Amino acid sequence: MEKYDAIIVGSGPNGFAAAITLQQRGLKTLLLEGGTTIGGGMRSKALTLPGFLHDVCAAVHPMAMASPFFRSLPLEAYGLRFTYAPYEAAHPLDDTDTVFLKRDLAETANALEEDAPYYHKLMSLVANEWEPLADDIMGPLRVPKNPILLAKFGLTAVQSADAVARRFKTKRAQALWGGMAAHGIQPLTNYTTAAIGMVLSGVGHRYGWPIPVGGSQAIADALAAYYKDLGGKIQTDFWLRDIKALPEHQVLVLDLTPRQLLAIDGLDLSSGYRQQLSRYRQGMGVFKIDWALSEPIPYRDRRCREASTVHLGNTYEEIAANEERTAKGEIVERPFVLLTQPSLFDASRAPDGKHTAWAYCHVPNGSLIDRTNAIEMQVERFAPGFRDVILERSTLNTREMEDYNPNYVGGDINGGIMDIFQLYTRPTRRLTPYRTSNKRVYICSSATPPGGGVHGMSGFHAAQTVLRDHFRDINS
Repeated sequence: MEKYDAIIVGSGPNGFAAAITLQQRGLKTLLLEGGTTIGGGMRSKALTLPGFLHDVCAAVHPMAMASPFFRSLPLEAYGLRFTYAPYEAAHPLDDTDTVFLKRDLAETANALEEDAPYYHKLMSLVANEWEPLADDIMGPLRVPKNPILLAKFGLTAVQSADAVARRFKTKRAQALWGGMAAHGIQPLTNYTTAAIGMVLSGVGHRYGWPIPVGGSQAIADALAAYYKDLGGKIQTDFWLRDIKALPEHQVLVLDLTPRQLLAIDGLDLSSGYRQQLSRYRQGMGVFKIDWALSEPIPYRDRRCREASTVHLGNTYEEIAANEERTAKGEIVERPFVLLTQPSLFDASRAPDGKHTAWAYCHVPNGSLIDRTNAIEMQVERFAPGFRDVILERSTLNTREMEDYNPNYVGGDINGGIMDIFQLYTRPTRRLTPYRTSNKRVYICSSATPPGGGVHGMSGFHAAQTVLRDHFRDINS
């Protein structure tokens, strides 16, 4: 068997980021994937009817171009192309005009009328200063490179989304804000949920919310092609259960969650570290639907067809109440629904004249209750006649989500709740969270800072830690 400097397990964005970062430095690396195809949360498949291509997990990628790591890679040369909708997001309401997140910050703010000054102030820091700010927030806790900038961001970001919502005067501004903050998959009364809304909205103004042409699989395929050009090797159909099955290696980097680490034999983790991993907390799960459609969704406000993402939850109060109840384990009648419609902007997703759509709602972790009707009724609420255009659907409950990708424990797509207690102290309270108690074993999944999303920054920082710990003599 060949010998490797590093073996990376898991081919999601963080696994690829770790593998590429190490391979770029001249190390000999092997990337292992348990599934039959690469990609983790970046896979695309024909889930409904022939000719309809669906993203199994993430479909629109707000953090892709906002990621310092992804921006550093020549992925366009490896076939990756993004397309953009006229609006990054639409948020229809029952009794007032739809509100939109547009790439243009001033245009978005001005549409909020009396809330324009506060919205502009709230978003301008991220929209205008993202690159230096990302150096400090897209990684582990450390001495900041830009302390004044970080302090300006942190004063608001550490607050709850609820506290920020109270500063808006209009229902439309509050609703737009609530839909953004609810991407955090936790109660909006939690501290730091303001950070989620600020970052997602701000990077939308900075870079837009990109849609990969040909599906999210195109991101994984471009990463794989680049990695192989660097000399890296990939092996699929390899589920790691015992490290005795691995080729000889110096370092092992795991794009896995704490629960998975605890199930692997031979890692030689200390009892104290294992106890810390066992206390790691998961967040809410998701119930997801993919649809093959005979025509675009018939929104009451046709402008919603011009948005890559549509937030279906009505007012801020309704979203916040339902997220709070779901986090407590309740099944709500009208869940907050996140919907994307990539075929409107990427014709490769469906046969001519036909379309795809993708949606999920939050559910209690591990819930097996079918939410198909609840989600479709929420779409019908803002798009009467929606069910008449459905040709076929594919659903995934929390168990099926975890079966598809074991990192989604109980359907938790963020790799663990990202509240104030686990935002940076994930998976354990260590200054360098990518290290385990075994000096040759590292963790690089979304269960490490900066958490969930297709950005690769957890993998990048884990790889940088590996390089400092074991390969300092290699030229940068």
